[in-house]
Amino acid sequence: MEDAFPVTSVRERACVVALAHVAPGSWHAVSDLVEGLGSALAVLERAPTPLELVDADLAAHLAAHVSNRDVDDWAKKIADLSSAIPDLSLVTVLDDEYPQNLREIFDRPPFLFIRGSVVAADTDSVAVVGTRSPSSEGTRLAREIAAALAERKVTVISGLARGVDTAAHEGALGAGGRTIAVIGTGITRVYPAENAELAERIAGNGALVSQFGPDSPPRRTNFPIRNVVTSGLAIGTVVVEASSTSGAKMQARLALQHGKQLFLVERLVLQEEWAQRYSKRPGVMVVHSVDEILDRVERRVRPAAQLRLA
Repeated sequence: MEDAFPVTSVRERACVVALAHVAPGSWHAVSDLVEGLGSALAVLERAPTPLELVDADLAAHLAAHVSNRDVDDWAKKIADLSSAIPDLSLVTVLDDEYPQNLREIFDRPPFLFIRGSVVAADTDSVAVVGTRSPSSEGTRLAREIAAALAERKVTVISGLARGVDTAAHEGALGAGGRTIAVIGTGITRVYPAENAELAERIAGNGALVSQFGPDSPPRRTNFPIRNVVTSGLAIGTVVVEASSTSGAKMQARLALQHGKQLFLVERLVLQEEWAQRYSKRPGVMVVHSVDEILDRVERRVRPAAQLRLA
């Protein structure tokens, strides 16, 4: 860790993680707090600040539940992880390296563990998501869309799940492009297990990203939370195939809340009532071909009506 970051930053990063793990509510409140203070350690020091910049009750709660020893314990754990996993890094909302697309959403997480690298070019990225049990046509479309995006140097983001996610990552890699997997576990785990080899390929040609503690198991509640990051990292989301109960439908809603472009594949709109309803909303584009997605991405259009939803 000391090789990757200035020594003066190690305790700040460790403190962000420590604070998040005792936060009583949504972790993005910790993001707001430490950004408002400009420091995580200032919470422990109970530094006086203008009250309008911070949530004073949250600051008091965190200061009462995190000690300097807790910060030191996290700093050691992070250093040990970095030694064991050479391509591991930790980025917090206090760092310039924190992804810009993600920083702009209201519910951004306070930290990310990353295997591989997130680079400036990843600002041009599109999420490709869908069901874990796609039809053969859905699998084909996911792979083709991801490959076409990768060929235009657009980073493909997905969630490493079975089905559409796997096809999207494989399509991007097969086209020689970059892909980022936002995982629903800690950074030291891979779920599902059969995607372990794929995860290694992604880390070598993009990044694995986790907003959870490093050893977090694949809890059911983790996956809706990770959809926030999957949407936030991208400039838009493509939903290929998804039922009304799919996590991809949740990501469609999040994309609109985040002020992102939402692309619904025509076949999905014809088959799913929820997609038909969404297709009438501002910021949604029903696409009949990959070229339509690429055209909109390359023009970087963010609809004004969509911004009012954020």
